[in-house]
Amino acid sequence: MSIYVGNLSYEVTQEALSAVFAEYGSVKRVQLPTDRETGRLRGFGFVEMSSDAEEAAAIEALDGAEWLGRDLKVNKAKPREDRGGSSFGGGNRGGGGYNRNRY
Repeated sequence: MSIYVGNLSYEVTQEALSAVFAEYGSVKRVQLPTDRETGRLRGFGFVEMSSDAEEAAAIEALDGAEWLGRDLKVNKAKPREDRGGSSFGGGNRGGGGYNRNRY
């Protein structure tokens, strides 16, 4: 299981976020995604802890808590959605709607 942490300051570091969550158990990994074009943090991150009980305790304690001037949004991370080709009408890349199989 992984924890989603939203509404983070753009100045946050992996070490600082890890230290906050370490108060609730052993932190296995912290991930802070960055924007591909600018390299700037995207304002959210993910934290993995050693056990479900530790993650539940951290979520309970930190959701809505203020940190670095922002109210954190902390919950279970949802699985990443598959973004394959469906964003442009099902990925049909044929030209002009011509259907070869029709004739």
